[in-house]
Amino acid sequence: MKLHNLTPAAGSTHSRRRIGRGPGSGLGGTSTRGHKGAKARSGYKKKIGFEGGQMPLQRRLPKAGFKNINHKEYFAVNISTLQKIAEEKNIAKIGIAELVAAGLTSGKELVKVLGNGELTIKLDVEANAFSKSAEEAIKAVGGNATII
Repeated sequence: MKLHNLTPAAGSTHSRRRIGRGPGSGLGGTSTRGHKGAKARSGYKKKIGFEGGQMPLQRRLPKAGFKNINHKEYFAVNISTLQKIAEEKNIAKIGIAELVAAGLTSGKELVKVLGNGELTIKLDVEANAFSKSAEEAIKAVGGNATII
């Protein structure tokens, strides 16, 4: 077997349909487009969501929900994570710069400290927000929770 002997399997390839090449081809006349209507014309493009004049689905369904323009999205960091970072890097003050260095946040996000986990080291923590349990846990060990 050589490369020049290879051929596709029988019936696996088809010749291209040559549309609009006269009545003898069987595909002349309307060129498979049917009679009249927008789809028969040149330059026709269907708009996204168009349902042939029927009221489109996105307009039939009611608007749902409420978007609060004052909503703030926080990146959540647990106390257990702060404990790990403090132990690994041997630091007593954790701010957003330390969280960026640890690869947790990009620095553009707002950070909220949550009270999940246990804190045994005295830490000074700077963040955009604290949960009550996190603030209590930090102060119970003798640390400070500072809102930026």
